[in-house]
Amino acid sequence: MVKWAAAMEMLLLVAAATAVAVVAAQCNPEQLSACVSPIFYGTTPSESCCSNLRAQQKEGCLCQYAKDPTYASYVNNTNARKTIAACGIPIPSC
Repeated sequence: MVKWAAAMEMLLLVAAATAVAVVAAQCNPEQLSACVSPIFYGTTPSESCCSNLRAQQKEGCLCQYAKDPTYASYVNNTNARKTIAACGIPIPSC
């Protein structure tokens, strides 16, 4: 019984790790390239920018980017927040 419980626990840990890896794989910062102009220059975001942001937001990627030192300064800047708001996406609280 103990071996079975240990095996199940290991299986659950592997499944959880795999699920995290799949979510991380779906977060692709290149999808935000349509938002470069609004994020850097404060221009009005295009529909493709907004749809990409929505997709990334649904996957929890915006919080991942905000916590990543590589992308944090871009995601956390004023224009990025304005772009997110202009697309009707709630500002994530990470």
